[in-house]
This record gives sequence, structure tokens and C-alpha cells, in this order.
Amino acid sequence: MDVEIAPSAVSGDARAPPSKSYTHRAVLAAGYGGGALVYDPLVSADTKATMRAVEAFGGSAATDGDRLDVAGFDGEPAVPGDVIDCVNSGTTMRLVTATAALADGTTVLTGDSSLRSRPQGPLLDAIEQLGGRAESTRRNGQAPLVVTGPVDGGEVSIPGDVSSQYITALLMAGAVTDEGIGVHLETELKSAPYVDITLEVLSDFGIDASPTPDGFAVAGDQFYEPTDGEYHVPGDFSSISYLLAAGALAADPDRELRVHSAYPSAQGDAAIVDVLERMGGAVDWNRDDGVITVERSALSGIEVGVEDTPDLLPTIAVLGAAADGTTRITDCEHVRYKETDRVSAMAEELTAMGASVEEERDALTIHGGETDLEGTAVDGRTDHRIVMSLAVAALAADGSTTVRGGEHVDVSFPGFFDVLYDLGADVTRRD
Repeated sequence: MDVEIAPSAVSGDARAPPSKSYTHRAVLAAGYGGGALVYDPLVSADTKATMRAVEAFGGSAATDGDRLDVAGFDGEPAVPGDVIDCVNSGTTMRLVTATAALADGTTVLTGDSSLRSRPQGPLLDAIEQLGGRAESTRRNGQAPLVVTGPVDGGEVSIPGDVSSQYITALLMAGAVTDEGIGVHLETELKSAPYVDITLEVLSDFGIDASPTPDGFAVAGDQFYEPTDGEYHVPGDFSSISYLLAAGALAADPDRELRVHSAYPSAQGDAAIVDVLERMGGAVDWNRDDGVITVERSALSGIEVGVEDTPDLLPTIAVLGAAADGTTRITDCEHVRYKETDRVSAMAEELTAMGASVEEERDALTIHGGETDLEGTAVDGRTDHRIVMSLAVAALAADGSTTVRGGEHVDVSFPGFFDVLYDLGADVTRRD
């Protein structure tokens, strides 16, 4: 689907979608236990993949109004009767690869062409260290994967600078092993707030896991059970970032844009509020009410490290293109291993829109003072975050912009273009 977006003024109230990261973890946590009611989940293409995986291991997940009714497999995943297709969800593949290592038999996992290009080798090696068997069919550390268990727990050594999802996967699975799992990090942990999210969800489900001097550890023989059998998913700050950027760049000069359901949590992407403030954005966060108010602002370039917030790179790049001066995004090499190489994607698509951009292996520099964004045709790269960030850039461009692949917002923010339209954006969709 192509989406044409004309320069627009936006204002009014928008509600953040539920967090994709929390929904993935809550659904799988409920699956590991006896089940739970997960309220306010994000039901999207990615989280549906995790629901199907829970079903493949012997549980179930059914939508019931504003909640998911998840039945669990009590810490003993069955051997799936078919290949688990994770589609485009890297979180699903990594988290349930560890689940597969608990099953007494062999599990095969695959995904679409993008997911089959993403690195899984360190997690496969960790499963081997635990006594399981884990292989890439092409012997390149990428899916399709073949995993044979069961493992009983133990100690693993793993790099921390490729994906925090490996640590999340091991901690979640380790809680139901006999021995528990100790994770020793060989390198500095990137995207650390995502492990903080995992620890928060584990605690909410009654699981004891904690940092250690060189990594993390989770005790074995534990049972997943949230208080009163319920879990409530918070709003998603990765998605909130696009709404705040839209307000900062294109809010009606006489009105504000307000984002609701923005309550504090362990989400690292809440850093977008600080980024906007540092750039000179008029933004105010009422944490008690969960409301962030933003006004159109004259922004200035800054330097931002995204070692812990990789999903913010596309948003920050767009803000930099509209800011006065230079914005430099550092510590971003790991952002190349997402649904697409987001560093190159943003460099190339913003350049197509008239931005002055320099790309390095671990940095992206945007010269806002030399940039006049022009409407043109851009490619969303089948990546929900690229699509949404380019749509925000289109609001502030001179002339209409056509974003290809608009349907991919369903991965994390179904209804994104409806929300933009309701805020006043000139949005036209073409199948």
C-alpha cells in the first residue's frame, strides 16, 4: 500500500498503542505458566506470531475484547506439530528459540526473508552450552533454525552487543528449568533497557531474576503467575516517539498535540522526551496522568547515542533533518540488524527527500541547517519504523510525499495512519 502525505498541521489528542515489547513478554510469560489474562495488549502482526508460538507449544491465546485469554503449558512446552513461522518478528524468533530448547524433541523455526537474514548465532551457541542442540540449516547463524532439547539450565557466556533479546530469551526460559540459567556477558550490553523490561515483566509474573556482576541470573524451578491472574500492558514509547515528533515538527501553531497512555515504565524509548527537550522542543510530560503535551518547536541539532534505544534512530534522524544545525546519532551499528539496515535506510530515504546526511558504520550525521525537505516517493523498506518516521518527515516537507509499504505499520502500530488523519494530517491511501 502506498500512502500519500501532504504537508499538514496536526493537533488534538491521540492515544499511544500498547507496548509491543511488553505484549510479547507478557504473552510468553503467561504461556510459560498456567495462563493469565493480558489486558490492553497490542494485537499486531508481530505479537500474533508470539501467540501462535504459544499455541504451537501447547498453550492458547484468544482475543476477548480488550484482553487476551492465554492458557499456558505449565513450563513444559510440547514439541510443535509443525514448523513455527515467526513471519517478520525477530522478538518472537529469539524468545521462542529458547522455549524450543526446553521441549523434549526438535523444533523448527523460520520466518520471512528479512527475518531469515538476522543474526541468531549467539543464542544458538548458548543453547549448545546448556547441552541442547541448536543449528542454522544454512550454517550461517540465521534462520531457518533447528533446536533440540530438553535443557536443564546451567551457565552460558554470550556477547551483549548483538541483541538484548538473547538475554531475555534465556532468562524467561531459565525460570522453568531445573537449575536456572546464569548469563555471563562477554561484551558490554547494548539495548539494556529492554532487559530491564524483561526483569519488570518477570517480577510481575512472580519470577525472581536479577543482574549479577557480569550479567544476569534467574533461579530455576519457578512458576509464572501474575497477581490475581492478570497483567496490564503499558503504552508504547517507541510508537509515542512518532506522535511527539509529528507534534514538534507540524503541530498547529495555535494548538497542542497531546499523547495519552504515556505512563512511566522501564522502556528506554521514553528517552525521546529528553531528546526533544535537549533539541529545544516544547514538550511537557505529566507522568501521573500519563499525558505528554507537545507544541511546534524550533529545534536545534544535538548528539545522541542510541546504544540503549535503537528503535529511536529513525525518529531522531527525522527530527535532525528538520532541526537547525547538525544532529549526530552515535553507537548505532546494532541498528543495522533490525527488520532492515535502518542506518542506511534512513540515510538513503532522507537524502532522497533533500536532506544532507553522512553515514558511517556506527554513526549517522544529519546536517539540518543544509537541509530543505522536499516531497518525493520514498521506500518504507517493509519496515514499520522506517514507514512511520518517513510519514512524520512528510508532514514537514515541501510538497506531497508518497511512502511505499504503508501496510507494514501493522507490525507495531495498527491504525497509525488513521491516528495521523484524526490529528489533521492530509493522508491518502492507495492499494
